[in-house]
Amino acid sequence: MHGLADEVAPEALPLFRALSASRRADLLRNAVVHSVASGTVLFEQGDVPTFQLIVLAGSAQLFGRSIEGREVLIEAVRAPDLVIPAAVLTGAPYLMQARVPEPSRFLLIHAAAFRAAVDADPLLAHAVIGSLAQQFRRMVRQIKNLKLRTATQRVGCYLLALSQRQRNPDKAVLPFEKMLIASELGITRESFSRALSSLSNSGIRVDGQIVVIHDAPRLAAECGFDPVTDGPETDDFVV
Repeated sequence: MHGLADEVAPEALPLFRALSASRRADLLRNAVVHSVASGTVLFEQGDVPTFQLIVLAGSAQLFGRSIEGREVLIEAVRAPDLVIPAAVLTGAPYLMQARVPEPSRFLLIHAAAFRAAVDADPLLAHAVIGSLAQQFRRMVRQIKNLKLRTATQRVGCYLLALSQRQRNPDKAVLPFEKMLIASELGITRESFSRALSSLSNSGIRVDGQIVVIHDAPRLAAECGFDPVTDGPETDDFVV
């Protein structure tokens, strides 16, 4: 699993960008690079963190599960994201399970060493606050999407945001199976299919995992696409 596409070297992580060479070396001495296969469970909901995980290549999907066993996809984290740093910093149990949908690599830093470094180094604390801010904003965007839009509007805005992220205004390649995307959008697989069918009147065509977007401006107008809520998020925060 070496040499995954778009892999970030540990030394090049944005988290370490402003750190001194000695602080970076201290953290990496307490870290290991871990390669995992598709389908690997990194941790369970309710586990107490033993490591701060950082995505170097690939991704991790975060799932929430009810007492009755119903499971929903909350979000996917990709390189160079930190995986749920809020739980690591507080030593609180994870509120989600993390599962890997593709061959991936992670940097694992011992949780106690990570907390001690954050306490001791204002520059590292600043970087972690930036990561937390990004994750908080993603959650607010998701809540707005769930509470303010119909199922069809959610699907349309998801497709437009996905095409922007993939830098192709004429199509979106669905990154997961449709059942998982529906779960992330807070709808059933059947509602997702109905929404795609309805959106064919707004200029889309579905071909397997590829959704062709014939008229992006029309789709945006009919689904209420909002560049503030749905547009690409900045990677840098002033905190």
